Amino acid sequence: MERTVSDTARLMGRFAAVLTALVLSVNISAAEPLSLDGFSDAIHHWYNRTDKLDAPVHPASDTRAIADNILLYQRENGGWPENTHPQRLLTEAEKSEIRAAKSQADASFDNRNIYPQITYLAHAYQRTNDARYRDAALTGLDFVLQSQYNNGGWPHSPGRADRPYGDYITFADEVMPGVLGFLRNVQSGEPPFDFIPDDTRTAAAQAIVKGDALILQLQININGVATIWAGQYHEATLAPVAARSYELPALQTWESVAVVEYLMSIPSPSNGVIHAVENAVAWFREHQIPAVRIEEFAIEPVRFDYHTATIDRRLVEDANAPGLWARFYDLKTSEPFFTNRDGSRVEALEDVALERRSGYHWYGTWPQQLIDVHYPQWRERIGVEHEQH
Repeated sequence: MERTVSDTARLMGRFAAVLTALVLSVNISAAEPLSLDGFSDAIHHWYNRTDKLDAPVHPASDTRAIADNILLYQRENGGWPENTHPQRLLTEAEKSEIRAAKSQADASFDNRNIYPQITYLAHAYQRTNDARYRDAALTGLDFVLQSQYNNGGWPHSPGRADRPYGDYITFADEVMPGVLGFLRNVQSGEPPFDFIPDDTRTAAAQAIVKGDALILQLQININGVATIWAGQYHEATLAPVAARSYELPALQTWESVAVVEYLMSIPSPSNGVIHAVENAVAWFREHQIPAVRIEEFAIEPVRFDYHTATIDRRLVEDANAPGLWARFYDLKTSEPFFTNRDGSRVEALEDVALERRSGYHWYGTWPQQLIDVHYPQWRERIGVEHEQH
Protein backbone atom coordinates (compact mmCIF):
# COMPACT_ATOMS: atom_id res chain seq x y z
CA MET A 1 0.00 0.00 0.00
CA GLU A 2 1.32 3.42 -0.89
CA ARG A 3 2.01 5.63 2.13
CA THR A 4 1.32 9.34 2.15
CA VAL A 5 3.77 11.90 3.55
CA SER A 6 1.61 12.26 6.66
CA ASP A 7 1.58 8.47 7.19
CA THR A 8 5.34 8.40 6.94
CA ALA A 9 5.64 11.29 9.40
CA ARG A 10 3.41 9.49 11.90
CA LEU A 11 5.46 6.29 11.61
CA MET A 12 8.67 8.24 12.09
CA GLY A 13 7.17 9.93 15.13
CA ARG A 14 6.20 6.57 16.64
CA PHE A 15 9.69 5.21 15.91
CA ALA A 16 11.27 8.22 17.61
CA ALA A 17 9.04 7.75 20.65
CA VAL A 18 9.91 4.05 20.93
CA LEU A 19 13.60 4.80 20.46
CA THR A 20 13.47 7.45 23.19
CA ALA A 21 11.78 5.02 25.56
CA LEU A 22 14.44 2.40 24.84
CA VAL A 23 17.24 4.87 25.45
CA LEU A 24 15.71 5.95 28.75
CA SER A 25 15.31 2.33 29.84
CA VAL A 26 19.00 1.54 29.30
CA ASN A 27 21.11 1.43 32.46
CA ILE A 28 22.24 5.03 32.94
CA SER A 29 25.75 3.86 33.78
CA ALA A 30 26.23 3.16 30.09
CA ALA A 31 25.82 6.85 29.29
CA GLU A 32 28.67 9.34 28.99
CA PRO A 33 29.40 10.53 32.55
CA LEU A 34 27.97 13.89 33.52
CA SER A 35 30.65 16.34 34.53
CA LEU A 36 31.38 16.64 38.24
CA ASP A 37 33.60 19.70 37.72
CA GLY A 38 31.04 21.92 39.45
CA PHE A 39 31.62 19.98 42.67
CA SER A 40 35.41 20.09 42.59
CA ASP A 41 35.67 22.73 45.31
CA ALA A 42 33.18 20.95 47.58
CA ILE A 43 34.91 17.59 47.10
CA HIS A 44 38.33 19.16 47.74
CA HIS A 45 37.09 20.63 51.02
CA TRP A 46 35.44 17.35 52.02
CA TYR A 47 38.71 15.49 51.63
CA ASN A 48 40.62 18.22 53.48
CA ARG A 49 38.19 18.15 56.38
CA THR A 50 37.87 14.36 56.71
CA ASP A 51 41.26 13.14 55.47
CA LYS A 52 39.42 10.10 54.03
CA LEU A 53 41.28 10.03 50.74
CA ASP A 54 40.37 6.38 50.15
CA ALA A 55 36.60 6.80 50.69
CA PRO A 56 34.68 4.59 48.21
CA VAL A 57 32.81 6.43 45.44
CA HIS A 58 30.27 5.62 42.77
CA PRO A 59 31.54 5.52 39.18
CA ALA A 60 31.19 8.92 37.52
CA SER A 61 29.02 7.19 34.91
CA ASP A 62 26.40 6.21 37.52
CA THR A 63 24.25 9.28 37.10
CA ARG A 64 21.34 7.90 39.11
CA ALA A 65 23.46 7.07 42.16
CA ILE A 66 25.05 10.52 42.19
CA ALA A 67 21.74 12.30 41.56
CA ASP A 68 20.14 10.27 44.35
CA ASN A 69 22.90 11.39 46.70
CA ILE A 70 22.17 14.97 45.73
CA LEU A 71 18.47 14.42 46.46
CA LEU A 72 19.37 12.92 49.82
CA TYR A 73 21.46 15.93 50.84
CA GLN A 74 18.86 18.50 49.76
CA ARG A 75 17.24 20.25 52.71
CA GLU A 76 13.51 20.84 53.06
CA ASN A 77 14.00 24.52 52.21
CA GLY A 78 15.44 23.54 48.84
CA GLY A 79 19.12 24.31 49.50
CA TRP A 80 22.15 22.16 50.24
CA PRO A 81 24.86 22.29 52.92
CA GLU A 82 28.30 22.96 51.51
CA ASN A 83 31.28 20.63 51.20
CA THR A 84 29.39 17.39 50.63
CA HIS A 85 30.80 14.76 48.26
CA PRO A 86 28.00 13.75 45.88
CA GLN A 87 29.92 10.84 44.40
CA ARG A 88 30.55 9.09 47.69
CA LEU A 89 29.17 5.63 48.38
CA LEU A 90 27.21 6.30 51.57
CA THR A 91 26.59 3.74 54.29
CA GLU A 92 23.07 3.16 55.56
CA ALA A 93 24.04 4.82 58.83
CA GLU A 94 25.23 7.91 56.94
CA LYS A 95 22.04 8.00 54.90
CA SER A 96 19.95 7.88 58.08
CA GLU A 97 21.97 10.72 59.57
CA ILE A 98 21.52 12.84 56.43
CA ARG A 99 17.76 12.19 56.38
CA ALA A 100 17.54 13.25 60.03
CA ALA A 101 19.11 16.61 59.09
CA LYS A 102 16.61 17.41 56.31
CA SER A 103 14.91 20.18 58.30
CA GLN A 104 18.13 22.00 59.16
CA ALA A 105 18.60 25.54 57.84
CA ASP A 106 22.25 24.97 56.98
CA ALA A 107 22.24 25.62 53.24
CA SER A 108 25.09 27.72 51.89
CA PHE A 109 26.40 29.15 48.62
CA ASP A 110 29.92 28.80 50.04
CA ASN A 111 32.52 26.99 47.96
CA ARG A 112 30.49 27.21 44.74
CA ASN A 113 27.52 25.38 46.16
CA ILE A 114 23.83 24.90 45.34
CA TYR A 115 23.82 25.85 41.66
CA PRO A 116 26.03 22.84 40.71
CA GLN A 117 23.50 20.52 42.36
CA ILE A 118 20.62 22.09 40.43
CA THR A 119 22.55 21.87 37.18
CA TYR A 120 23.43 18.22 37.73
CA LEU A 121 19.83 17.35 38.57
CA ALA A 122 18.64 19.15 35.43
CA HIS A 123 21.02 17.05 33.33
CA ALA A 124 19.98 13.91 35.19
CA TYR A 125 16.31 14.65 34.49
CA GLN A 126 17.12 15.19 30.83
CA ARG A 127 18.79 11.77 30.71
CA THR A 128 16.43 9.71 32.81
CA ASN A 129 13.07 11.50 32.66
CA ASP A 130 12.87 10.90 36.42
CA ALA A 131 10.48 13.53 37.76
CA ARG A 132 12.17 13.49 41.16
CA TYR A 133 15.23 15.17 39.67
CA ARG A 134 13.11 17.78 37.87
CA ASP A 135 11.13 18.61 41.01
CA ALA A 136 14.24 18.85 43.19
CA ALA A 137 15.93 21.11 40.65
CA LEU A 138 12.90 23.41 40.61
CA THR A 139 12.79 23.49 44.42
CA GLY A 140 16.49 24.35 44.49
CA LEU A 141 15.97 27.09 41.91
CA ASP A 142 13.19 28.56 44.03
CA PHE A 143 15.60 28.61 46.98
CA VAL A 144 18.15 30.52 44.90
CA LEU A 145 15.62 33.10 43.75
CA GLN A 146 14.08 33.56 47.20
CA SER A 147 17.51 34.03 48.77
CA GLN A 148 18.25 37.18 46.78
CA TYR A 149 17.98 40.46 48.67
CA ASN A 150 15.86 43.28 47.27
CA ASN A 151 19.08 45.18 46.57
CA GLY A 152 20.20 42.39 44.22
CA GLY A 153 22.73 40.58 46.41
CA TRP A 154 22.98 36.99 47.58
CA PRO A 155 24.06 36.02 51.09
CA HIS A 156 26.84 33.59 51.84
CA SER A 157 24.62 31.26 53.91
CA PRO A 158 20.94 32.30 54.12
CA GLY A 159 19.51 32.05 57.62
CA ARG A 160 22.58 30.38 59.12
CA ALA A 161 22.46 31.45 62.77
CA ASP A 162 25.82 29.77 63.39
CA ARG A 163 27.65 32.11 61.02
CA PRO A 164 27.95 35.82 61.80
CA TYR A 165 28.94 36.43 58.17
CA GLY A 166 26.20 34.23 56.72
CA ASP A 167 23.93 37.16 55.81
CA TYR A 168 26.64 39.21 54.12
CA ILE A 169 26.46 39.77 50.36
CA THR A 170 29.30 37.63 49.14
CA PHE A 171 31.61 37.66 46.12
CA ALA A 172 34.12 35.21 47.59
CA ASP A 173 33.89 31.64 46.28
CA GLU A 174 31.95 32.97 43.29
CA VAL A 175 28.68 33.41 45.19
CA MET A 176 27.46 36.47 43.26
CA PRO A 177 29.07 35.77 39.86
CA GLY A 178 28.42 32.04 40.13
CA VAL A 179 24.73 32.40 40.93
CA LEU A 180 24.22 35.06 38.26
CA GLY A 181 26.00 33.00 35.61
CA PHE A 182 23.83 30.04 36.53
CA LEU A 183 20.66 32.15 36.31
CA ARG A 184 21.67 33.35 32.85
CA ASN A 185 21.73 29.72 31.75
CA VAL A 186 18.35 29.11 33.39
CA GLN A 187 16.83 32.21 31.83
CA SER A 188 17.94 31.15 28.35
CA GLY A 189 15.67 28.11 28.40
CA GLU A 190 18.35 26.08 26.64
CA PRO A 191 19.02 22.43 27.65
CA PRO A 192 19.26 21.21 30.31
CA PHE A 193 16.98 24.00 31.55
CA ASP A 194 14.34 23.72 28.84
CA PHE A 195 11.83 22.35 31.37
CA ILE A 196 11.89 25.50 33.51
CA PRO A 197 8.42 27.19 33.53
CA ASP A 198 8.15 30.56 31.81
CA ASP A 199 7.30 32.43 35.01
CA THR A 200 10.39 31.05 36.73
CA ARG A 201 12.60 32.06 33.80
CA THR A 202 11.06 35.53 34.00
CA ALA A 203 11.90 35.67 37.71
CA ALA A 204 15.46 34.61 36.89
CA ALA A 205 15.74 37.41 34.31
CA GLN A 206 14.55 39.96 36.87
CA ALA A 207 17.03 38.65 39.44
CA ILE A 208 19.84 39.04 36.92
CA VAL A 209 18.99 42.70 36.28
CA LYS A 210 19.14 43.48 40.01
CA GLY A 211 22.28 41.45 40.57
CA ASP A 212 24.16 43.02 37.67
CA ALA A 213 23.29 46.51 38.88
CA LEU A 214 24.58 45.71 42.36
CA ILE A 215 27.88 44.39 41.03
CA LEU A 216 28.52 47.72 39.32
CA GLN A 217 27.48 49.62 42.43
CA LEU A 218 29.86 47.65 44.69
CA GLN A 219 33.02 48.09 42.62
CA ILE A 220 35.28 49.89 45.08
CA ASN A 221 36.57 53.38 44.34
CA ILE A 222 39.82 54.68 45.84
CA ASN A 223 40.35 58.41 45.43
CA GLY A 224 37.79 58.47 42.65
CA VAL A 225 39.31 55.59 40.71
CA ALA A 226 37.37 52.33 40.27
CA THR A 227 39.36 49.27 41.36
CA ILE A 228 38.05 45.74 42.00
CA TRP A 229 35.71 44.15 44.57
CA ALA A 230 35.75 43.14 48.22
CA GLY A 231 34.96 39.60 49.22
CA GLN A 232 31.81 40.46 51.15
CA TYR A 233 29.60 43.43 51.96
CA HIS A 234 27.08 44.17 54.70
CA GLU A 235 23.64 43.37 53.38
CA ALA A 236 22.15 46.67 54.62
CA THR A 237 24.96 49.24 54.58
CA LEU A 238 26.82 47.70 51.60
CA ALA A 239 30.13 48.43 53.34
CA PRO A 240 32.97 45.89 52.91
CA VAL A 241 33.10 43.61 55.95
CA ALA A 242 35.12 40.71 57.33
CA ALA A 243 34.00 37.12 56.95
CA ARG A 244 36.03 34.39 58.59
CA SER A 245 38.61 35.57 61.11
CA TYR A 246 41.43 35.60 58.55
CA GLU A 247 39.32 37.27 55.85
CA LEU A 248 39.44 40.94 56.79
CA PRO A 249 37.78 43.63 54.65
CA ALA A 250 39.95 43.95 51.54
CA LEU A 251 40.18 44.23 47.80
CA GLN A 252 40.22 40.55 46.85
CA THR A 253 42.05 39.62 43.67
CA TRP A 254 41.08 36.00 43.08
CA GLU A 255 37.43 36.69 43.81
CA SER A 256 37.40 39.76 41.54
CA VAL A 257 38.69 37.79 38.57
CA ALA A 258 35.50 35.72 38.68
CA VAL A 259 33.44 38.92 38.79
CA VAL A 260 35.17 40.32 35.70
CA GLU A 261 34.83 36.99 33.87
CA TYR A 262 31.12 37.05 34.61
CA LEU A 263 30.73 40.64 33.40
CA MET A 264 32.56 39.75 30.18
CA SER A 265 30.11 36.86 29.64
CA ILE A 266 27.15 39.26 29.33
CA PRO A 267 26.10 39.09 25.65
CA SER A 268 25.33 42.78 25.15
CA PRO A 269 27.15 44.70 27.88
CA SER A 270 26.04 48.17 28.87
CA ASN A 271 28.48 51.07 29.05
CA GLY A 272 28.52 50.60 32.81
CA VAL A 273 29.58 46.96 32.45
CA ILE A 274 32.26 47.88 29.91
CA HIS A 275 33.70 50.58 32.17
CA ALA A 276 33.69 48.20 35.15
CA VAL A 277 35.69 45.61 33.20
CA GLU A 278 38.15 48.17 31.82
CA ASN A 279 38.79 49.69 35.25
CA ALA A 280 39.26 46.30 36.93
CA VAL A 281 41.72 45.12 34.27
CA ALA A 282 43.66 48.37 34.60
CA TRP A 283 43.88 47.81 38.37
CA PHE A 284 45.08 44.22 37.89
CA ARG A 285 47.82 45.38 35.55
CA GLU A 286 48.97 48.09 37.91
CA HIS A 287 49.12 45.85 40.98
CA GLN A 288 50.92 42.81 39.68
CA ILE A 289 54.05 42.16 41.78
CA PRO A 290 56.92 41.57 39.34
CA ALA A 291 59.85 39.15 39.51
CA VAL A 292 58.59 36.95 42.36
CA ARG A 293 57.29 33.41 42.62
CA ILE A 294 55.97 31.08 45.30
CA GLU A 295 58.17 28.15 46.24
CA GLU A 296 56.65 25.10 47.92
CA PHE A 297 58.76 22.64 49.91
CA ALA A 298 57.92 19.44 51.75
CA ILE A 299 57.66 19.32 55.53
CA GLU A 300 56.79 16.67 58.08
CA PRO A 301 52.97 16.38 58.07
CA VAL A 302 51.15 18.53 60.62
CA ARG A 303 47.43 17.93 61.20
CA PHE A 304 45.21 20.98 61.72
CA ASP A 305 41.42 21.13 62.12
CA TYR A 306 40.74 21.79 58.43
CA HIS A 307 43.69 20.22 56.63
CA THR A 308 46.94 18.32 56.99
CA ALA A 309 49.97 20.45 56.10
CA THR A 310 52.50 18.49 54.06
CA ILE A 311 54.12 21.53 52.40
CA ASP A 312 55.14 25.04 53.35
CA ARG A 313 55.38 28.10 51.10
CA ARG A 314 57.73 31.06 50.77
CA LEU A 315 57.98 34.05 48.45
CA VAL A 316 61.14 34.01 46.32
CA GLU A 317 62.60 36.80 44.23
CA ASP A 318 63.23 35.65 40.68
CA ALA A 319 64.09 38.02 37.84
CA ASN A 320 62.76 35.48 35.33
CA ALA A 321 59.41 34.98 37.06
CA PRO A 322 56.36 36.61 35.41
CA GLY A 323 55.11 37.93 38.73
CA LEU A 324 52.20 37.38 41.06
CA TRP A 325 49.24 39.06 42.71
CA ALA A 326 48.52 39.03 46.41
CA ARG A 327 45.09 37.79 47.38
CA PHE A 328 44.26 40.71 49.71
CA TYR A 329 44.97 44.42 49.16
CA ASP A 330 44.24 47.27 51.54
CA LEU A 331 40.96 49.12 50.84
CA LYS A 332 42.62 52.52 51.10
CA THR A 333 46.19 52.04 49.91
CA SER A 334 45.95 48.98 47.62
CA GLU A 335 48.97 47.51 49.45
CA PRO A 336 49.09 43.71 49.98
CA PHE A 337 48.52 42.27 53.44
CA PHE A 338 48.05 38.89 55.12
CA THR A 339 46.25 37.52 58.17
CA ASN A 340 46.27 34.63 60.61
CA ARG A 341 43.31 32.56 61.77
CA ASP A 342 43.19 34.65 64.96
CA GLY A 343 42.50 37.75 62.83
CA SER A 344 45.92 39.34 63.32
CA ARG A 345 47.11 41.28 60.28
CA VAL A 346 50.70 40.97 59.04
CA GLU A 347 52.57 42.48 56.13
CA ALA A 348 54.56 39.49 54.81
CA LEU A 349 53.87 35.84 54.03
CA GLU A 350 56.68 34.72 56.33
CA ASP A 351 54.80 36.27 59.25
CA VAL A 352 51.72 34.09 58.64
CA ALA A 353 51.49 31.01 60.86
CA LEU A 354 52.02 27.62 59.19
CA GLU A 355 48.33 26.70 59.51
CA ARG A 356 47.23 29.53 57.19
CA ARG A 357 50.44 29.71 55.17
CA SER A 358 50.00 26.10 54.06
CA GLY A 359 46.20 26.06 53.98
CA TYR A 360 45.40 29.23 52.05
CA HIS A 361 46.59 30.69 48.75
CA TRP A 362 47.98 34.15 49.54
CA TYR A 363 49.59 34.70 46.15
CA GLY A 364 48.58 33.59 42.70
CA THR A 365 48.51 34.27 38.98
CA TRP A 366 44.70 34.48 38.94
CA PRO A 367 44.31 37.56 36.67
CA GLN A 368 46.96 36.47 34.16
CA GLN A 369 44.77 34.49 31.75
CA LEU A 370 42.08 37.15 32.05
CA ILE A 371 44.54 39.88 30.99
CA ASP A 372 46.38 37.91 28.33
CA VAL A 373 43.55 35.93 26.72
CA HIS A 374 39.99 36.55 27.83
CA TYR A 375 40.09 40.34 28.00
CA PRO A 376 41.47 40.81 24.45
CA GLN A 377 38.92 38.29 23.16
CA TRP A 378 36.17 40.19 24.93
CA ARG A 379 37.26 43.53 23.48
CA GLU A 380 37.27 42.03 20.03
CA ARG A 381 33.82 40.56 20.60
CA ILE A 382 32.25 43.81 21.69
CA GLY A 383 33.87 45.72 18.87
CA VAL A 384 36.34 47.74 20.88
CA GLU A 385 39.77 48.11 19.35
CA HIS A 386 42.26 46.35 21.59
CA GLU A 387 45.14 48.52 22.73
CA GLN A 388 48.51 46.86 23.08
CA HIS A 389 50.14 47.39 26.43
